[in-house]
Order: sequence, then C-alpha cells, then structure tokens
Amino acid sequence: MKGSPPNSDDAPPSADPPEGLRYRRVLLKLSGEAFAGQRGYGIDPDVVYGFAEQLKEVHEVGCELAVVIGGGNIFRGLSGTRSGVDRVTGDYMGMLATLINALALQDALEKLGVHTRVMSAIETQQVAEPYIRRRATRHLEKGRVVIFGGGTGNPYFTTDTAAGLRAMEIGAEVIFKATKVDGVYDADPKVSPHAKQYGTLTYIEVLNQNLKVMDATAISLCMDNKLPILVFNLLRNGNILRAVRGETLGTLVHEGGHDRTTR
Repeated sequence: MKGSPPNSDDAPPSADPPEGLRYRRVLLKLSGEAFAGQRGYGIDPDVVYGFAEQLKEVHEVGCELAVVIGGGNIFRGLSGTRSGVDRVTGDYMGMLATLINALALQDALEKLGVHTRVMSAIETQQVAEPYIRRRATRHLEKGRVVIFGGGTGNPYFTTDTAAGLRAMEIGAEVIFKATKVDGVYDADPKVSPHAKQYGTLTYIEVLNQNLKVMDATAISLCMDNKLPILVFNLLRNGNILRAVRGETLGTLVHEGGHDRTTR
C-alpha cells in the first residue's frame, strides 16, 4: 500500500557490526581433520557438537556467520591420486566428503536451536540448497548460519580457495582460518620449541616464505581483493567469539606491515 512502511524483509542490512563486535559478517574455514578429533578419521560427534556450541555463541551476539568445511577426515582428492584414483574423480569424492561434514555440523547446530542452511556448489538437492550468491546473503541477513559444501564445484581447487571465493561473494569482512595451533609460526611449533609466532604478515610474505596458511591460489585471491585472514587456534574454547570481538589473538594476514614478536 502506498505510504505504508517497508516490509522488514526488504530493509537493507546495516553496514556496521553490532555493538561490541569488530566484524559484522565473517567466513570461518574449518578443516575436515578437526572433525575427526583424536580418532584421526571420520566424524567425532562430541567434537562437532563442541564446535557448534562455539558457533552458537558467535551467532547469538549478532555476527553473520558463514562456514566452509574441508573433507580431509573422510577423503582428500590429492592424496587419493597417490593410491591410483583419477585426480578429477578424487576431487569430486572430496567435495562429497565436505557435504557429509556440512550436514554433521548443521545437525549439531540445529540441535542447539540455531537455524542453518547448507548450500552446495554441486547439485545435491535432496540434502542441500544449490549455491546462489543472493540467496546465501539473504540467509545471512535473516540470521541463519550458512554452511558451504562442495568446495567450488570444480576439480583442482581446494576448500581454501572455496573459502576465499565465497567470502568475497557474500561480502565477508574477514576469513577466520581455524587451526590446531595458535597462529602462523616461522617453524613447526610441535617440532621446534623455539618457533616464533608472527603477529601479522603480508600476503607477499606468506607466499614468498611458503608459509602454510592457505594454499597459494587462495592467498593470491585474498591479496587481489584485500581480504584479511585471521589464523587462530580453534581448540581453545571461546576463540571464535574473541576473534569476532577484535581481541588480539592468532596471526593476521593482510596488506599492511608485519610484527614478528612472539605471543
């Protein structure tokens, strides 16, 4: 009706993060291996439920949250080629593995009362919505956690690259790369007791030093679009919420300078 107030569903989203938060919209990259817990393979329900509880905390403070999950706990395409699997076939098997993990996380979140949507880059309409950028952003605006499965939908691209691509498509302000260590180090901290953690790094430093943050394609994609990446320890309870609030933790990869002090 003319002169009536606009429908709330049509109102443009705020560009500012909720009070007390640094980020309004983030994309969290989770490794499939993390879902296996101490088992080393498959899905540990207790571990997935623990991740879901952390995501619920972030969701409840008003942050718009999207998630990309790897499939390495079930099948990794590149490693499959070493046992004779065709690379393209192996990559598609890996994409299906990411969907299994996505459904496991969705189940855990919804048992906690968090509304979610799983969106897939490959057609699996019985279990997931097809990935459509505008639909994904609308889900986020309506307060749903969006879980992206199926990688990019193309072989030869990792879920790291999928994370960078989806983050830019949905307008995320940062990628959270959750790992099993506190950040990026100049050596393997599990092997070298004197390994130093970087406070911040530039994209070029990550590429030149071959630091294992994300694969080179993903880093280059983020560099071209000035999308920061925060690497931190997922296993420390509450770290995702601390990151959303802008607390100092982990290693920030961005276009600026760097700080090599150890934390």
